[in-house]
Amino acid sequence: MKSSGRDMRPAKGAGAAGKGSQVFTDEERAAMKERVRELRAAAKPGADAEAEVLAKIAAMREPDRTMGKRLHAIVRASAPSLTPRLWYGMPAYAKEGKVICFFQPAQKFKTRYASLGFSDEANLDEGSMWATGFALQKLNAAEEARIAALVKKAAG
Repeated sequence: MKSSGRDMRPAKGAGAAGKGSQVFTDEERAAMKERVRELRAAAKPGADAEAEVLAKIAAMREPDRTMGKRLHAIVRASAPSLTPRLWYGMPAYAKEGKVICFFQPAQKFKTRYASLGFSDEANLDEGSMWATGFALQKLNAAEEARIAALVKKAAG
């Protein structure tokens, strides 16, 4: 951008917070790299997206692994029309190529809980305000039933 004939752009490498600051965390950069790998893998003939999702879940540490396995089973049973795929290195489920919901393990961004998220493509509209993400620490029958209902509704 130019103003009064003077170049007002920040110096090369300078971030919004100042010289030497990182714009993205190491975890965010890793997720972006995973997304590039996912896009390349999906373009290959014979790609098995569900096998990749199951392999990603199997590689998770506990308790994320157990929760990821259970969520995968719930999504597949509740909304069989959704297609499993990886999305920024996370298990996700898509409809017509658009992600509807995803599982973010706690270890992904070193948070104290895992989460189940829904994209803007999810059919969860409820008036003018509704939840699009849920913190998960453990699953019991009540949470599983609620997740199944949400996923079914989200898939429309």
